[in-house]
Amino acid sequence: MSKVPQNKPAPSMRSLPNLIFASRWLQLPLYIGLIAAQAIYVFHFWVELVHLVEAAFGNQGALDKLVASIGYKSDVQLTGLNETIIMLVVLALIDVVMISNLLIMVIVGGYETFVSRMNLESHPDQPEWLSHVNASVLKVKLAMSIIGISSIHLLKTFINAANYDEKVLMWQTLIHVAFLFSAMAIAYTDRLMSHSDKH
Repeated sequence: MSKVPQNKPAPSMRSLPNLIFASRWLQLPLYIGLIAAQAIYVFHFWVELVHLVEAAFGNQGALDKLVASIGYKSDVQLTGLNETIIMLVVLALIDVVMISNLLIMVIVGGYETFVSRMNLESHPDQPEWLSHVNASVLKVKLAMSIIGISSIHLLKTFINAANYDEKVLMWQTLIHVAFLFSAMAIAYTDRLMSHSDKH
């Protein structure tokens, strides 16, 4: 009869390497802090949404708060929502959602990559990208998310361009282009490294 191979116990680590390896848990408070930031974003989202609904029903105070939050200025007294205000508020809400998605990527992907395994393989709600996440994949996904957030900010600025200086418009556009080139460089570098690993 053939012997069934038994799993060998993991070799014990020396004190200093064990301490260095355990130091990864120092990142845990950082991820808990990001979860708190996520909760603040959720609260902010609902405050803005409630103000939008109240302004739609004619609440002048809610309208004034919305106008102040989006930085919209008009030569005439605003007594109700217009298409531009609605669009700017909706874009601001989308911006909050995209930043929230970015936070989830950093929290879940960063914890899985740098701290400890979550063992979500059998969980039905496991994110598709988490099954093959590593530092390189996470970096590319973060870069793409930042481009999306920058695009929303740039669109908000262009819609409300009358209230911005030309220098602000120019610099926001240049910064967005810089983000695009940075993401392309990251993706190209990642592709080169993947191609090198295959060989």
